[in-house]
Amino acid sequence: MDVCVGVDWGCGSHAVCVIDVKGSVLDQFDAGHDRDGLAGLVARLKRHGSPGKIPVAIERPTGLLVDHLVEAGFVVVPIHPNAVKACRPRYRAVSAKSDPGDAYILADMLRTDGHRLRPLQPQSDAIRALRALVRGRDDLVATRVALANQLTALLEGFWPGGVAVFANVASPIALAFLDRYPTPDSARRLGRARLASFLAQHRYSGHRSPEALLERLRAAPLGQAGEAERQAKGEMVRALARTLSALVDQLGQITRKIEDNVAALPDGRIVMSFPRAGKICAAQILAELGDVRERFQTNDQLAAEAGVAPVTYASGKSRGVGFRWACNKRLRTALTCFADNSRHQSSWAAGVYAQARTRGCDHPHAVRVLARAWVRVLWRAWTDRKPYDPEKHAPAQTRTGSSLTIG
Repeated sequence: MDVCVGVDWGCGSHAVCVIDVKGSVLDQFDAGHDRDGLAGLVARLKRHGSPGKIPVAIERPTGLLVDHLVEAGFVVVPIHPNAVKACRPRYRAVSAKSDPGDAYILADMLRTDGHRLRPLQPQSDAIRALRALVRGRDDLVATRVALANQLTALLEGFWPGGVAVFANVASPIALAFLDRYPTPDSARRLGRARLASFLAQHRYSGHRSPEALLERLRAAPLGQAGEAERQAKGEMVRALARTLSALVDQLGQITRKIEDNVAALPDGRIVMSFPRAGKICAAQILAELGDVRERFQTNDQLAAEAGVAPVTYASGKSRGVGFRWACNKRLRTALTCFADNSRHQSSWAAGVYAQARTRGCDHPHAVRVLARAWVRVLWRAWTDRKPYDPEKHAPAQTRTGSSLTIG
């Protein structure tokens, strides 16, 4: 390569530095984060050679800027921000951040260590669409939990019966009930016939009779709020119930879309073939795993990326093993969820988990141990593009069962 480019990403503009093979600056400028700015960036970089021969280092693997560079044909090389931060003392005594300085550091790291860095290989459009849906759903689920907690805290402060009547305050029937009866005053005349009519109207599918639900409602302690306070809090209850109801409905639609998408993908069917992987959990795994096989050359790389392999610290005579903090946390959550579910169907998985608990691991640690064992099998199935086959896995369990429990 004749030149190396470093781009320090920014919200409004991006600092760009172009250097030659000796590290001398050939060009340095700012590119605006708008249509003209990005087009000007591409055109200016093309002056230094063919895009396919110009590597561009940047601190993030996704985003509009990355998409423009990849579309233009440049070789984009993502570098972790921690690596850039660690390299700053090599170039200046003061460790303060400078956008033009970081752009130069990125370009020079590419010049000196480019042989150890892997160019970005974009995922397919189907995987990127699935990732957008899965990550968006995960964020909405977190929002639903936060709103449900807020609604629960509000009700327990002035009307505990509103929380107690149904098992899940965020369920459609509970939200419909709170929208209709947001205060204890509004539910004072609620009797068996009226509640039965309400349940039938909303197609309640629970196993509790109207009498049992009324007993729950009346057994809850009474609040001591005044009438004005009850009315004000009732308005908040109704607002939260309606917001949650709309959110729950949209989550259902997104969930169905994710299930359809992952079932239509060949890699989705591979992940779904594992015990108790399901559709949503399989989609969460595949969204982070992707379909670029070159990304993970070994199952050890995948395990490190997923945070299910520990970090070993060794210096002199001391040696220790610690929790891996730097990883893809979404992938770790998905893999550990799958591993925990799998032990209820797979006897092999249950055995790996039981062995880990016998060695003194707590539940989260034992689940990570099991996830690490599953990563070996998942990586092989994903690499070979073949679904999980328990018959082929059985001999491997016999031969390497002890090694699969290391973690």
